[in-house]
Amino acid sequence: MNPGGGGGVRQRHSDINNQPVREVWGGRNPAVCAGVDEVGRGSLFGPVFAAAVILPPQALPIVQKAGLTDSKLLSARARAALVPLLRRQALSWALGQASAAEIDRHGIRFATEAAMTRALQRLSITPELVLIDGVLPLRGWSGPQRTVIKGDLHCAAISAASVMAKQERDALLARLADHFPGYGLERHAGYGTAQHRQALASLGATPLHRQSFLH
Repeated sequence: MNPGGGGGVRQRHSDINNQPVREVWGGRNPAVCAGVDEVGRGSLFGPVFAAAVILPPQALPIVQKAGLTDSKLLSARARAALVPLLRRQALSWALGQASAAEIDRHGIRFATEAAMTRALQRLSITPELVLIDGVLPLRGWSGPQRTVIKGDLHCAAISAASVMAKQERDALLARLADHFPGYGLERHAGYGTAQHRQALASLGATPLHRQSFLH
């Protein structure tokens, strides 16, 4: 698999402040560059989710004014308010996921990359460059890519992807909580809280728990 190149990039300025950094874009048109991010990597339950978002430069001051930043720094209400705006402002956006069974079968990194690749493949526009949060390149993506350290904080397209992916995954976990009562999935989104571990001890694991994470 071709990682498509992509050493980590440290930004002095952030495109979320409408100041694109030249080396991040690599001379490519930022209007055709996709940010991608994942959520749910450390959860004990359910799929890992990813989103890919292409934001045109003119959208940056709009989403900045609306408070776009790393999804982990936003309340559920703030994320819910941002998602419709991001969908309107994006040239293209898409979601991907990989199941708990895939995580158990192939490992979390493979599953995370599968979710990210699926999101990118579902975009209506083929991106000229993919911007990935963190330091690890996306194996299996043959197009140009760059990793961006703390990209979910510093890059608007990656921030948008993190918000959209988290909102969709949290909504799915809330629905699944109705099918698997007693675990508190609607509160902790499947992460290993004390409440969740106590429920596992008394109720056992469901078919959607990641067995490889429970041992």
